[in-house]
Amino acid sequence: MKLSDFDFDLPEALIATRPASPRSSARLLVAAGDAITDAVVRDLGAWLRPGDRLVLNDTRVIPARLSGVRRRHSAQGETEAQIEITLLEPRPGGLWAALVKPLKKLRDGETVVFSDRLSATLDAREEGQGLFRFNLSGEDFDTALAEAGAMPLPPYIAAKRAADERDKTDYQTVWAARPGAVAAPTASLHFDAELLDGLSALGVGFSHVTLHVGAGTFLPVKVEEVETHRMHGEWGEVSEQAASEIAATKAAGGRIIPVGTTALRLIETAARDTAAIVPWRGVTDIFIYPGFDFRVTDALMTNFHLPKSTLMMLVSALMGRERVMEIYAHAIAQGYRFFSYGDASLLIPDRK
Repeated sequence: MKLSDFDFDLPEALIATRPASPRSSARLLVAAGDAITDAVVRDLGAWLRPGDRLVLNDTRVIPARLSGVRRRHSAQGETEAQIEITLLEPRPGGLWAALVKPLKKLRDGETVVFSDRLSATLDAREEGQGLFRFNLSGEDFDTALAEAGAMPLPPYIAAKRAADERDKTDYQTVWAARPGAVAAPTASLHFDAELLDGLSALGVGFSHVTLHVGAGTFLPVKVEEVETHRMHGEWGEVSEQAASEIAATKAAGGRIIPVGTTALRLIETAARDTAAIVPWRGVTDIFIYPGFDFRVTDALMTNFHLPKSTLMMLVSALMGRERVMEIYAHAIAQGYRFFSYGDASLLIPDRK
């Protein structure tokens, strides 16, 4: 397969920079069988059945983007430089890996001050990233980061506007529980309490899993032969309770519908070795592209993805590439909003 097989032309005007409000008022494209139906997320229950189970990623996005000042003293006096870092992941020994702009203006051992309470010292460099040691830890660090940090909006939004206070709510799911992500599981942003209550009353079950979405989710595919691409790793966990719930739903004939590609990648990782869902914990770099054997997933709710991205390959694996291209052509023609703050799709493959 060629990278160009997953390309399409997207009008820039369809890239959403703010989410729909209320959340469940976003549009929903439903692709089931040969049909494509235009709907609204709040009507999701019309395509679900009692006994179905939605799998939800409960990761919590941290305000990982920090702007600060580096001060350097020399015989010529004091100089300052503006430094921006984006936290990527915690490392052993209390360090944080981070992207740094501009890294060349920061020396090992120098400190960047982000607020009256929060600062960090560059401990080392690694593959173009910085390894930082903060002056705070635990709850004190979390509190100071919440005050000083901004949400790490995806590049295609950040290029159009800066993150603001609204994003601290908008770019977080209503069930977010476990801090660690630097990107949101965006299909989940469409859910609010009213929608969840309505689906529960319908008899739909919910299981929570955790995948801490990393900045690697935005990395472009740079190889022309798709099969040679190497995925980034992300930490995740399927608890014993979640695995048991999903297995029981499958056994009873219910459908397993992950909300978002992150939840899908995680549950398929947990089923790789045994062909059935089991508890699992670790780093997954699973790469799903056409030809993949889905062992747990029956359908998927997801947003609309970037051209030539691994997520376009994932939905093509589920639905078939030609079918996905038909779906995306319809979405563009009908003015659906794309990417993280955009509209949603419910993809139900015709397999049974």
